[in-house]
Amino acid sequence: MSDAPLLIRYHQPGEDARVGVLRGDTVHDISHCFPALVNVFRDSVGDVDGLIAAVSRAADDSTRRFPAGDLDNPPAAEAAHWLPPLDEQEVWAAGVTYLDSRKARQEEAADGGDVYARVYTAERPEIFFKASSKNTVGHLDAAGFRADSSWNVPEPELGLVVNPALEMLGFTIGNDMSSRDIEGANPLYLPQAKVYTASCALGPGILLAPSDKWHDATIRLDISRAGADVFSGSVSTDQIKRTIPELIDYLGRSNTYPGGVFLLTGAGIVPPAEFTLQQDDVVSISIAGIGTLQNRAIEV
Repeated sequence: MSDAPLLIRYHQPGEDARVGVLRGDTVHDISHCFPALVNVFRDSVGDVDGLIAAVSRAADDSTRRFPAGDLDNPPAAEAAHWLPPLDEQEVWAAGVTYLDSRKARQEEAADGGDVYARVYTAERPEIFFKASSKNTVGHLDAAGFRADSSWNVPEPELGLVVNPALEMLGFTIGNDMSSRDIEGANPLYLPQAKVYTASCALGPGILLAPSDKWHDATIRLDISRAGADVFSGSVSTDQIKRTIPELIDYLGRSNTYPGGVFLLTGAGIVPPAEFTLQQDDVVSISIAGIGTLQNRAIEV
């Protein structure tokens, strides 16, 4: 997958959101062929490989190229910056797909968490709505944690990128910000623990690599506070219990996604029970082949 295009979305002052391909440290703008990401998702239906080839050709032909470091700015109208790699897509998420996630959910649950033990082995996976574009931020933007929660954590996840025909386009990095005490008090509070302002981060881009196999890589989470490391952990994507076809099958049952959809695939790294995010903590999630998604945590 190392040669697969990394599709990004970014902001340039005075312009609409733009689409580019990141090759090494250089951005190749392809907005002349794909003015929005939704065009990539829809044009791929029935011919994902052809779409990826077209994206690569557009990058080859691009006359607008610049260092990716030009985008390394906090989001502001007057500064070039990264945008989340979605526009008309929804973000959904699968839960309890790693053994450590099942254990953590059981530990935080007020009733012992039998519901989590059962869903881990059930035929039907847990899949829930996570975010629209309104609540999704990109690389170097601020990700939110709830003001009415006392136990907030990031959840680093491999994201599946899926077109309107439920065909795999590739992978991205996701941060499913979560309030463990709210969900732990009652599973019916899951939407409040998961869905709120800036509760989802995606990026830095989309690795265009259709596959029914997991992206073979290590997910790494690093959290720093006032310049000092406060937590680090890692997990291999081969520890995900469910398969890609299985998750996409259930995602598409009785539902449609006209602009495409993202599916976060669960968290296998769980900070200790005494850890909770604080204002201005820096959360970095890295997956080889995709890059690093970094966000500053803020209370919302």
